Amino acid sequence: MNARPSLLALLAATAAVPALAEEVNVYSLRQPELVQPIFDRFTEETGIAVNVAFVEKGMVERLVNEGDRSPADLVMTVDIARLAQVVDAGVTQPVESATLEANIPAEFRDPGNQWFGLTTRARIVYASKERVADGEVTTYEDLADPKWKGRICTRSGTHDYNLGLTAAMIAHHDADTTRTWLEGLKANLAKKPQGGDRDQVKSIWAGECDIALGNSYYMGAMLADPEQKAWADSVRIVFPTFEGGGTHMNVSGVALTKAAPNKDAALKLMEFLSSDEAQRIYAEANNEFPVKPGVERSELVKSWGDFTPDALGLMEVAKSRPEALKLMEEVNYDG
Repeated sequence: MNARPSLLALLAATAAVPALAEEVNVYSLRQPELVQPIFDRFTEETGIAVNVAFVEKGMVERLVNEGDRSPADLVMTVDIARLAQVVDAGVTQPVESATLEANIPAEFRDPGNQWFGLTTRARIVYASKERVADGEVTTYEDLADPKWKGRICTRSGTHDYNLGLTAAMIAHHDADTTRTWLEGLKANLAKKPQGGDRDQVKSIWAGECDIALGNSYYMGAMLADPEQKAWADSVRIVFPTFEGGGTHMNVSGVALTKAAPNKDAALKLMEFLSSDEAQRIYAEANNEFPVKPGVERSELVKSWGDFTPDALGLMEVAKSRPEALKLMEEVNYDG
């Protein structure tokens, strides 16, 4: 006789408590405004909330310190070296997903499925429209030619973007060849490396140099900024290639953390990020190239022209990064 009232009371109490909504927690190196549109769309379609923490520095250290208590389900970062660092730190786990394997080409994901590329970007040359003839820049190796003496600007050689390019040079050639290339590139600098990629384009606009290394997506960012549009209008994008190779590419990517308290929901978000719809939104928001074959680039990105991406595996680039840093320090590139 007493069991029934107790059961009714339990059911009433349970009904009074709303079901917990699914959520995914993301540690992102990308600015929130760049990723929020795609997360909003995911939430609209699935009802799963996405919480984003912008972690500009120390992401790996934070995940290591948090260990199994980490609230993070996913990490989103840029550059193959950073993706490799997260994996090497042992804070990620492999993902088995037929959807991800079908949507993301093998060259843009970890062989052990620890990370998956989402967009790509090219390390290109910004060339002055006034002082550099169309077709005058063709290869990365050519940047060490004395004809460019006093005409090149770059950011720090120890920045991840330049280390990635240097690591690819090592993988294509060897350390000795790359050291000679770095020495030639340094000799051609118009000024000491400083600032970011957009600052180099500003220097071209100001007449301080004629060509600069930079990531392709910065063109879109500059065109959208009233103050920087004049800088962008003063240059053209050139897609150099390695001798015997293609244009150097890098990625933004995602990985599932080892702790992942919301693993199932996180996997749904990962798969959504590889879909046609998400690839279009994400690539357009960042002025990058979709990784999924068949997804068109934005009109702006298409206007920059076609090119041949380098076929060198990104993990080969990551393996050469320590040697690239060593060479940068040996030639005192920033000195």
